[in-house]
Amino acid sequence: MNANVQQRDEIAVVVGATGAFGNAIVDRLAAAGLGVVAVARSADSLAALQDRVPGLTACVADISSDSSIAAISAAVNRPVRMVVHGPGVTVAGGILSALTATMVDAVNIKVGGLLRLTRAVDGLLAAGSRIVAIGGHYGFEPTAYAASAGVANAALVNVVRQLSLAYGPRGVTAHLIAPGPADTERLRRVAADRAALRDITVDAVLAEMLADSSIGRFTTPEQVAWAVSLLLAPEADSMTGSSLMLDSGRRRGLP
Repeated sequence: MNANVQQRDEIAVVVGATGAFGNAIVDRLAAAGLGVVAVARSADSLAALQDRVPGLTACVADISSDSSIAAISAAVNRPVRMVVHGPGVTVAGGILSALTATMVDAVNIKVGGLLRLTRAVDGLLAAGSRIVAIGGHYGFEPTAYAASAGVANAALVNVVRQLSLAYGPRGVTAHLIAPGPADTERLRRVAADRAALRDITVDAVLAEMLADSSIGRFTTPEQVAWAVSLLLAPEADSMTGSSLMLDSGRRRGLP
């Protein structure tokens, strides 16, 4: 009974909690017995999430701004078992046409946001705490049509490794989860942009993207949430600094 009480006293902080990945991750972590602090920019979306997940704490904050550090810190008052950084970035288009400002914004949200999150909760991290960043397949497999996702997620790989080195002496571990294209509304917006550029149908673009997978599938938000919850196990200590690929067989390169 005491162990259960202690588990409920620990919390997870989820940035991007109202997105497709975030919703699934919040559900999974709440089911694991953790209190959840959900961070997003929209108060209305957070209110809807609170209605669905009893006991959830909502934190309205813009992770692209340093003001989010104080906002998150004020919402967190218990030991932090896990932070999950999973905000989406603007679909910028291909490398030949993407606005440079959009590229910079993507790095700010992914990399700057992760640093803001960790700094907001630093004093409440202890041995066994997890820092988890949601990156993506395009950070490892560059393409000409996913400029902002590719650059920002590649930078995130390096930052997660640096955090693993910096936090290692405290027993805090850092992890990257890299999904492949996921079956979400955002993916369909990306497909629509690519279809318009090439004057083909959205279904044709989606079929091409499925063909990149060795199993002919997209990753699902529930699979990403499963991977996040997997890192709660004490055995996950040895994975610190590494990337967990959930790309449905799209990765071609070694290692």
